[in-house]
Amino acid sequence: MTDRIDVLLADATETLRRGGVADAAADARILLCAATGLGRLDLLTRSDAAVSGADAGRFRAWIARRAKREPVSRILARREFRSLDFEVSSDTLDPRPDSETLVELALDMLASGPDAPRILDLGTGTGCLLLSLLDEIPAATGVGTDISPGACAVARRNADRLGFAGRARFFEGNWAEPVDGTFDLVVSNPPYIAAAEKSSLEPEVAAFDPETALFGGDDGLDAYREIAAAGASLLAPGGTLVLEIGHRQEAAVSDLFRNAGYRQVARRDDLGGRPRSLAFGA
Repeated sequence: MTDRIDVLLADATETLRRGGVADAAADARILLCAATGLGRLDLLTRSDAAVSGADAGRFRAWIARRAKREPVSRILARREFRSLDFEVSSDTLDPRPDSETLVELALDMLASGPDAPRILDLGTGTGCLLLSLLDEIPAATGVGTDISPGACAVARRNADRLGFAGRARFFEGNWAEPVDGTFDLVVSNPPYIAAAEKSSLEPEVAAFDPETALFGGDDGLDAYREIAAAGASLLAPGGTLVLEIGHRQEAAVSDLFRNAGYRQVARRDDLGGRPRSLAFGA
């Protein structure tokens, strides 16, 4: 038995809408392209074409998962971030566009720095921050740490597949514990959601991102306190620490780091105009 593209898309979009998925039509198109190998233009120009039974079955199974609010990136086990394709798993945070502001701010901070900077990514997850920076700075090298062995394994696979294995190393451990020496740039997207906010999260986040990558204690600031305690000793002369923050945390994080002896040197807002990344010098 075969199914037409337009019929499959219409049925899937309605199923996703009933499930409360905001971008139902777009997600249906992405999943159908992935299930069939077709391009988005094919869906428009060949809408009456038949899809094989195997591809249609795979597509329907994925739609059923998405209707239960499993993210598309989790279903496909990959996520695009700054034009690079990253493997994701249940051990890693799902990279989000807001985190690209951290990469942009970090690049600004390195613009007048050394030609071959050493970069440290604390809580690396998929490795998306470190590897994106290595992609844009060909002479850079870097280290990523993560308390999750599964996340470190994913980051290593991403580095291998993207061609950065010779320039990036990943170590299991809590924040900076596994590393020695100093770095020109330290970056981190730490867990910063307060524990009490869990009930307000979308199901795509609450049910599928690892809790250790989401929650930063009662006030959401526990990870920042640990990074502040270690960060200055990690910075080479003239080095910079760049952090992602929750959009209501600018004042609290700024105060925490200033009280720890840092000086704030820059801020970057996300696409919604909300504070998203802060840069500090020792």
